Amino acid sequence: MHTFINIFLAITTIATALMAGLFYAYSCSVNPGLGRLPDIMYLSAMQSINRAILNPVFFAGFMGALVLLPVCTWLHYGTPLSVRFWCLLAATAVYVIGVFGVTVAGNIPLNQALDAFKIDPAAIEAMARQRAAFEAKWNSWNTVRTVAAIATAILTIIACICAPGEGAKS
Repeated sequence: MHTFINIFLAITTIATALMAGLFYAYSCSVNPGLGRLPDIMYLSAMQSINRAILNPVFFAGFMGALVLLPVCTWLHYGTPLSVRFWCLLAATAVYVIGVFGVTVAGNIPLNQALDAFKIDPAAIEAMARQRAAFEAKWNSWNTVRTVAAIATAILTIIACICAPGEGAKS
């Protein structure tokens, strides 16, 4: 059974690392690149990206980590409580609050407001206002979830390195 638990931990770690990589890539390449575009191109590109990311591959990683982390934590619960368990518990809390929570409370409302904005009939000033209301806030929230996702991945990697607890589920 420990083989199953270790495989489950590895899958959980991969899911968290994929999310950290996605948000990191946005922070260091996608957002700076889009930031160089004129308003109309920036708004069009972000609308397109925000629509395209809503796909099964993204949801498998994003929601997968949300489900895998608490289950993996539970699998490592036992007496005495191990470093692996505490790392997974911390990873779960950081992901739920810092990645999922920030996405739901911060990025998604901004994405929905941007999606509702009609670019074609909009005046140049309206596009500039829409971008100003979106870009800096979205990037700030993305930075928070990037740091949280990286911390989650680090904690799951540490859990992989630590010895399993004596009382882990078997």
